[in-house]
This record gives sequence, C-alpha cells and structure tokens, in this order.
Amino acid sequence: MPVTEKRRNRDLPQINERIRFPQIRAIDTDGSQLGILTPQEAMRIAEEKDLDLVLVSDKADPPVCRIMDYGKYKFEQEKKAREAKKKQHTAEVKEVKMRYKIEEHDYNVRLNQAQRFLKVGDKVKATITFRGREIQHTDLAEELLKRMAADLEEVAEVQQAPKKEGRSMMMLLSPKK
Repeated sequence: MPVTEKRRNRDLPQINERIRFPQIRAIDTDGSQLGILTPQEAMRIAEEKDLDLVLVSDKADPPVCRIMDYGKYKFEQEKKAREAKKKQHTAEVKEVKMRYKIEEHDYNVRLNQAQRFLKVGDKVKATITFRGREIQHTDLAEELLKRMAADLEEVAEVQQAPKKEGRSMMMLLSPKK
C-alpha cells in the first residue's frame, strides 16, 4: 500500500506543502525575485496573496519556485497544448492511381489531384497498375511517372524514384518546403 501512495505523490505537481527542500529561490507574481527563502516563508507570502507556491525548476541550486495561481497556470498550459495540437498537420499519403495507357485528359485530372494533395501538405503516391501482358511495358510506365514528376516539380520533390512492385509501379512525391 505505501508503494502506490509514493507513486501517486510523484505524479502530483510540486506545489505548496509538497515542496520539500531546505531552501528555495522564490519569484513573485510580477517576476521579481524575493530571494532565497525556506519553503515555509515562501508559503506564508503566497497565502497572504491567496496564491500557490509552484516548483518551476528543481534542477537549479537552490530550486526555483514561483508564486502564482496554480489553477489558472494549469488552464493556460492546457490551452496552449490544445492550440498547438490544432495547428499540427500530420502528412498523410494520398494515392493517385492510373494505367500507363492513360488518355491526356485523364492524366491532367490525376495531375490536378496530386497537385491539390501536395498543396495541402500531404505526400502523393503515384501508382501505375499493369494487367495481363501490359507488364512488358514497364518502360512506358516509368516514362509516365517521370513526366508526372516533371509536371509537378514546382510543388513537389521526388522522395522515392519510380520502382516496380509486383504488378504495379509506384513513385512517392512529397511537398516542397
């Protein structure tokens, strides 16, 4: 039982009575230094202002504590984390499939799709599939993929050159930074 209690205490933030150091460097709400105090003295100052004493850095010598409203501080940290997560874009791999005997208009449609995916920040996997005896024309398929890479060179860079995988040939394009 005491082991789980110790572990639970370790997960809790070091504020107020949980700060167990002989001396700490205290920082006031406006950022001014109060000097090196005992945690009890700093707690008394924090209580007078109806605020908390929060351990900021335990690696420093002496450890640094700040007088602040812990609830508000925690809320601000969570808000920043949510904003950062919202702005994050994970690059997905979108696939553009075609055959090596593709007509010009169909090719342009695939090209526009790939361009749209790249502008959003996703990677594009261009795949050409072969059926039956078409497998003999890998040179034409490679030519088509290289043409696509050339047509997209202002928005994309080739991450993986055209390579044959079984009954298909694929190439990976990533957006230019």
